[in-house]
Amino acid sequence: MSYLVVGISHRSAEISVLERVALDPEAATKLALAVQHTPAVTESAVLATCNRTEVYANVDRFHAGMDEVTSILSDITGVPLLDLAEHLYVHFEEGAVAHLFQVAVGLDSMVVGESQILGQVKESLRVGQDLETIGTGLNALFQHALRVGKRARAETGIDSAGRSVVSAGLDAVGGFEGRRALVVGAGSMASLAAQTLLAGGATNVTIANRNFDRATALADRIGGTAIPLAGVPDAMLEADLVVSCTGARGVVLTEEMVRNATDGRPLGVLDVALPRDVDAAAARVPGVTLVTLADLAGTAGGSEHDIDEVRRIVSEETGAFEATRRAASVTPTVVALRAMASGLVEAELARLDRKLPDLAEAQRAEVARTIHRVVEKVLHTPTVRVKELAADPGGPTYADALRELFALDPAAVDAVTAPKKTAPKSIGGERA
Repeated sequence: MSYLVVGISHRSAEISVLERVALDPEAATKLALAVQHTPAVTESAVLATCNRTEVYANVDRFHAGMDEVTSILSDITGVPLLDLAEHLYVHFEEGAVAHLFQVAVGLDSMVVGESQILGQVKESLRVGQDLETIGTGLNALFQHALRVGKRARAETGIDSAGRSVVSAGLDAVGGFEGRRALVVGAGSMASLAAQTLLAGGATNVTIANRNFDRATALADRIGGTAIPLAGVPDAMLEADLVVSCTGARGVVLTEEMVRNATDGRPLGVLDVALPRDVDAAAARVPGVTLVTLADLAGTAGGSEHDIDEVRRIVSEETGAFEATRRAASVTPTVVALRAMASGLVEAELARLDRKLPDLAEAQRAEVARTIHRVVEKVLHTPTVRVKELAADPGGPTYADALRELFALDPAAVDAVTAPKKTAPKSIGGERA
């Protein structure tokens, strides 16, 4: 099986395009399940953030897998395949591994080195495990990516400034110390925004959300105040800073709402939603500073030295992961070889019983132990050595040679690790 990534991000498309393919949790779940149950795919995971939508898959055929993933992505997002294709990127095998590692360390983020992405990768893994669309292959890849992300942050200063899309955006609207803030939304991005605001010295934070219970839960957790979404226009009259991140489709804050709330006074508005929450015309309202995801592209955290060091870590970890994969790839061949040898031994012992039916049980047992010891000694060196050699880039050829030398049945080798598809799970219900 081979790793495949099909995705679209701020690096390959404008924000206006990303808005069309943005996925809420239910749509991301639907995508992961649909992809996993196509003929060429055995495992799948979806990483959907404010500036990327990516499908990770374990496939047995590259072209078939890519065609299936892109077709389903088009169907679920409603974006015609021809419109989508020019913005998609595809990574395969080692390229797919390196890409996820780059994502996990923050090198591929809109704000280089931002800290939130590692939690988003972890959440994609958790969701895939819950859905059972992630098996041993993708689990190993994502677990290793999380370790790479943690290593990069522990060994370098890539996130020394504590940068994220939210903190960079708050800086861009003029800071937040001593300001009264309104956060529209109650999801993970809203939670990050609220915590960042309070840690940075905002005097108070009000949480507004369509689901008032979720707004209350977040407000209680951070020590803020909760209001229903209908209370946003009045709350804006008292706010110096508004952060909107609802994930809703369609405008949440209109130009009229912003204009009525300011009356010419300064107001910072940060829109980190995808699709965007705030009417673009709000930027023309006197006194308003509107910052969107598009304005944050290319913002960097950490020094050039840190970034170069993280790139080195990604390269090193990609090589190590691939070496482990190559070594593991010979395991089915070794298992099949030992199974064949065991079968031959049992067949010969059965023939011995037929030829010498009066052989004492103790004698038969000693003959069996002797034959097993001889076979084990004969097989030990080649099976250990082939695992060592397989870690090298050309390693898989040694497994092929082993199969040829011992005339192993290819079906017997494949049966050792043949993946089993699971029944589709229900996609109903909202994920927190």
